[in-house]
Amino acid sequence: MAERERLRRRLDDGLAALDLDLSGAVRDRLIAYVELLARWNAAYNLTAVRDPGEMVARHLLDSLAIAPHVSGATLADLGSGAGLPGIPLALIAAERQVTLVDSNGKKARFLREAVRALKLANVRVIEGRVQDVPGQFDCVTARAFATLADMLNWAGGLLADGGTWLAMKGKVDEAEIAAVPAGFRVERIVALQVPATVGERHLIVVRKA
Repeated sequence: MAERERLRRRLDDGLAALDLDLSGAVRDRLIAYVELLARWNAAYNLTAVRDPGEMVARHLLDSLAIAPHVSGATLADLGSGAGLPGIPLALIAAERQVTLVDSNGKKARFLREAVRALKLANVRVIEGRVQDVPGQFDCVTARAFATLADMLNWAGGLLADGGTWLAMKGKVDEAEIAAVPAGFRVERIVALQVPATVGERHLIVVRKA
């Protein structure tokens, strides 16, 4: 119980810094997700972050820092890995349909277990390549997944007209920005302030040209 209280305090402090007002029930489910990730991580090595307290900062808060930029009724999280940022974003917006995509079998198994354990009725998991995902989405997220050019060349067709592609990056690489393929434009680059973390974090917002 003391460990859960430690995690909850860290989450509460981070949400306050991000100016996100979430219900107690949602906060509890976010902590439950971290606890589940920590248990699975011991056996499956899903993330290099081992300490659950660090998971709160580097995974939950990092994911939730982009929440103000997410819009639309449908979201695809490409290269979702352990469900980041897709699961935290799904937990805070139950009305949004979220698709988690990853080609790695063990990560997809964890994602399916997280959907079951957290009762995420608004989430589905696709185990496969991003190139093979059907349909289009109002918002597409990708966290340190590949270069912008590769992501958009592989899966740019998943972005619906008027939709928003949100690429989460550390430092901004100007060469990477310049290499965005025809048909897309970088609308803005947002410097993210993620509580309790060090290093640069940026969100690159892309739309169809």
